[in-house]
Amino acid sequence: MKKVVLCPNASRDVNFETSREVGRLLGGSGIQSVLCPLPDFDDGRGTGSGGYAELVARLADADVIIAFGGDGTILRTARAAAGYGVPVLGVNLGGKGFMAEIERGGIGVIPGALAGGFGAESRMMLDVELRRGEKVMCEDFALNDVVIGGMTKVVDITLYGDGNVISELSGDGAVIATPTGSTAYSLSAGGPIVEPSARNILITPVCAHMLKARPFVLASERLVSARLGKVRQNPAYMSVDGCDYVELRAGDIINVRESKKKALFARLSGSSFYRKVSEKLGEPM
Repeated sequence: MKKVVLCPNASRDVNFETSREVGRLLGGSGIQSVLCPLPDFDDGRGTGSGGYAELVARLADADVIIAFGGDGTILRTARAAAGYGVPVLGVNLGGKGFMAEIERGGIGVIPGALAGGFGAESRMMLDVELRRGEKVMCEDFALNDVVIGGMTKVVDITLYGDGNVISELSGDGAVIATPTGSTAYSLSAGGPIVEPSARNILITPVCAHMLKARPFVLASERLVSARLGKVRQNPAYMSVDGCDYVELRAGDIINVRESKKKALFARLSGSSFYRKVSEKLGEPM
């Protein structure tokens, strides 16, 4: 093993106590590590300055990145690492921690697991394109979800799958999610829980003002499009993986499709996803 990058969230790992402890444990096993704190804010695409630029530079000779924090920290680290083939190991220092592989109390197993080899689970991601007429306004990629909604009032959205109308809804918005994102905002909005290793695109209405609005689970090869209807004198927005809001206008179209980018997550144990869901949602098995 060449190198392990330790990527803590400073607000979760106070004084980097946990990450430094893991660094000492790894050193005692002859594994080199380098501390690379995650910045407090960035788009998570690895194109920013400061901490993300340093993290991306470290990916060339890294075998694994260990992210210390909650799901948001692990998400941003995985976004930065996407496309580089370096798996992310999440250590939960936050709340639910669906993306985390181990809890704070289990860090003692890390050196042995890394030295003896570990599994890597591939997660699908989504390419996102915002079009205004013939112009592409912005492009991004998502590991969790794309959220479309209104700031203060309802919005009208027409959802399509390969050009065919799936649903027309009026409400707070809609979430277009990956299986990894099924346990995030989509779950809170009433969407299904999907195994993170699956390949599907989820559509979940948010507080729709109609009985017929229902969640959909689509095949990964579908092109999902969302067309914004009339904006009721209030800003509407798009947010990708919880990053900066992009303001939308009536007639804007958001195209979402499976990305060629993949996120890799290190697996150290044989614990099932079903058990993790039960434990995180307060229903221990």
